[in-house]
Amino acid sequence: MKKSAILVLVLGMMLIALAGCSGSGKDDNKLVIGIDDKFAPMGFRDDNNDLVGFDIDYARAAAEKMGMEVSFQPIDWSSKESELNSGRIDLIWNGYTITDERKDKVLFTKPYLKNSQVVVTLADSPIVAISELAGKVVGLQTLSSAADALDANPIKAEIKEVSEFPDNVLALSDLKTKRLDAVVIDEVVARYYMSKEEGTFKLLDESLAPEEYGIGVKKGNEELLDKLQKAFNDLSQDGTAAQISEKWFGEDKVLN
Repeated sequence: MKKSAILVLVLGMMLIALAGCSGSGKDDNKLVIGIDDKFAPMGFRDDNNDLVGFDIDYARAAAEKMGMEVSFQPIDWSSKESELNSGRIDLIWNGYTITDERKDKVLFTKPYLKNSQVVVTLADSPIVAISELAGKVVGLQTLSSAADALDANPIKAEIKEVSEFPDNVLALSDLKTKRLDAVVIDEVVARYYMSKEEGTFKLLDESLAPEEYGIGVKKGNEELLDKLQKAFNDLSQDGTAAQISEKWFGEDKVLN
């Protein structure tokens, strides 16, 4: 073999080795978390455009326990499982409801927070019961657990129109301008916006469905799932989880 050919071969092998070393080190020490950055109070942009929220604080605390760096990647929430399975993100973490359908697509941590799907109307709306949504226009976030909850309720067949939105903020905006009669939404989100805009919205007494939040991990990555679950346990034991919950909800709502 000519010397030039040998040199090319050696250089090629060195480049492959260097690429492998640098790539694996970065991947093993960094968590990329997929979020919906308009999902207050779980994960959203504040007035300075910084990412804040319960899930943001909780994820940072968990990553610290795991000895890992963390970055947050806003994603199209309707494509969250595709983002995870493609490897573009490592975790789905932003008020991600555990459902049987999603269990077929991802691994879940144990539930860490209870929630429910509720109906929000304007404060002066005559609607006081879910049955009164018949003939009305209802909004919700596309491919969310709100859509699943509404699909499972008999009232769905009597609703005039269901309008889907990429996020809850847009749905609530259309409710305020009366292009919608009601919005199906996570209770934690609804209560946050009700606290920010007192007198604008009201919750119906009935809820559509109780649910629990978990973190989505790519199937086959049980090692990451176990590390994350251990971090959750540590955060509960040392009181950090309770402190984060008190900050955002005014009470300890984290499931141990």
